[in-house]
Amino acid sequence: MLESPDAVLLYIPLMKETGMSWSEIKSTPRLELDGLLSACYEYKSLHVMDGYTEKQVSEMSKENPNIRSQYIHYLEKNRKFEELIGKKRTNTFKGV
Repeated sequence: MLESPDAVLLYIPLMKETGMSWSEIKSTPRLELDGLLSACYEYKSLHVMDGYTEKQVSEMSKENPNIRSQYIHYLEKNRKFEELIGKKRTNTFKGV
């Protein structure tokens, strides 16, 4: 196991992100472990910029321009998932 990248890329992140124990990980099929881990990372990327306003992002991006592209990616991903679950967006004058 020490030479396997699974320990670093799969087992440890699952223990950290989901709180799974070693015995739970060993008894779960690999396909399900991969699905759980990708769902965790997807969840984190969907909520990485929660709580930030466009003004705050604009201020932060002055020092690190990468933040703006991360914020745009975050907005696109949230829009996509809202459409998938059927959540309708209401347009307001402030949002236009």
